[in-house]
Amino acid sequence: MSFNRLEADDFVVSADSITAGIFTDSQIPEITTFFTSSTQRLSTSGDYYRNIFSNAATSSLEFAVTYGNELGSGSIAYDLNVDGKSPSSTVYGQYRTLVLGDENADFTFGSITSSRFLGYINGKKQI
Repeated sequence: MSFNRLEADDFVVSADSITAGIFTDSQIPEITTFFTSSTQRLSTSGDYYRNIFSNAATSSLEFAVTYGNELGSGSIAYDLNVDGKSPSSTVYGQYRTLVLGDENADFTFGSITSSRFLGYINGKKQI
């Protein structure tokens, strides 16, 4: 393996800054009212996450929230004869595999191991 020394002309120095408000309809860094979609709530995606809008009239998607629970609490089971299998357990499993890379690992926040969490999805880059 070979390395090249960085030279002064390898750097771009600029005093320009680019700023913009974090939310669609605003240049300020906060929104004070939130809306959800009754259409999404009735669809299958509403079982897994909720889109949050800042303006009901223009449908400006800002972000989404989701809830994951290892034991499936917080949502209705896929099959009432199978305990612990629900949208919240699926969300937990997906995040666990994505973030921890191990489907058997536990989320640990400091010294606390948790079997549930509230997730945030940036509305601009929704999965």
